Amino acid sequence: MKVFITGSTGYIGFNVALAFRSAGYDVWGLVHNKAKAHKLIKNGIHPVIGSMEAPDEYSEAAANCSILVHASADYKNFEPLDRKTVQTLLGLGNRGACPKTVIYTSGVWVHGHTGCAVVDETMPLSPPEIVSHRPDLEKTVLGAQGIKGIVIRPGNVYGKQGGLTGMWFNGAHNEHSLTAVGDGSNHWATVHVEDLSRAYLLAAESGLGQEVFNICSPYSLTVNDMATAAACATSYTGDIRFIPTQEAAGKMGGMAHCLALDQHMESRKAQNLLGWRHLHLSFTDEAGLHFESWKAYQQETGKEKAYL
Repeated sequence: MKVFITGSTGYIGFNVALAFRSAGYDVWGLVHNKAKAHKLIKNGIHPVIGSMEAPDEYSEAAANCSILVHASADYKNFEPLDRKTVQTLLGLGNRGACPKTVIYTSGVWVHGHTGCAVVDETMPLSPPEIVSHRPDLEKTVLGAQGIKGIVIRPGNVYGKQGGLTGMWFNGAHNEHSLTAVGDGSNHWATVHVEDLSRAYLLAAESGLGQEVFNICSPYSLTVNDMATAAACATSYTGDIRFIPTQEAAGKMGGMAHCLALDQHMESRKAQNLLGWRHLHLSFTDEAGLHFESWKAYQQETGKEKAYL
C-alpha cells in the first residue's frame, strides 16, 4: 500500500514516514529539492520533488497513494498554505488509488488554556490566533465525502531531533542562554515523536474515518520542570530566563501564546479505538538521553536548529 506525506523531511513528517516504511508501506514524501531528497532515499522513501505552493508538482504522485498524510506546517505562510494543501489532498479522493484515507495534522493547541481540567476531543475549542484556522480545517477533513478523514492532534513533541525541547538544548549548549516563554508554571501536554508516529500508522490501519484523536502521554509537565531538566542535561549552570508572553510575542509572533498555554490532555479515545499506548518515559525522566540524541542529529545535519 502506498502512502504520500507532506513535510517528509520535517520533524514530525520524517518520523511518520519512517514508521510507515518500517511497517512495510511504499512511502512517497514531498520534498523541496534534490539535496533534501537524499535523506529520504537512504531510508527507502521515494522523494517527490515539489512544493505545497504548487500542487501540480505532487498531485499525480499523491493520487496514486491510498493514504495521504499532511504533516507540514510552514509558519511563514501558514494558513493559506495549510488550506491549499488540505483542499488539494481532499480533491484527490476520486483519483488513482481508492478509497483514500486523509490524515490532517492539527495539534492540541486548538484547545487553548485548559487550566486544571483534563480535556478530551469532545471539549469546545479555543485556539490561539496563530492556529485559529485549524478547527475549520479539521471540520473540512472530517466532513469530506468519499474519503476517510482523520485528524491527529499531537501534544508538544519531543525526542530524537528535538522538537520544541530542542530550542532549550540549542540555547543552553550553543548560546549559553536558556529562556522559556511565560513564568514556567504552565503545563505542556507532551508526546515522544516515536509514540506519535505510531499513532498515525494505527489510525491509517484502523479503517476508521471521520475521527479526531488527541495524542499525548499522561505526563503534563510544567515548563519550569522541563527547562530545568534541559539545563541539567546540558550542564548549563546559568539562570533560566522566563520571558513574559507579550515580550516573547514581539520576537516570536503568535507562537509565543501557544508556548504559554497551560494544558492537561487525555488520549483515552486513541487508546480505546486505535489500541495506541505511549511507550516512552517523560521528557524529564530521560532529558540527558534526549540531549545526546539531539546533538547527534545536529552533527549529522550540520545545522543547529531550535526546533524542526
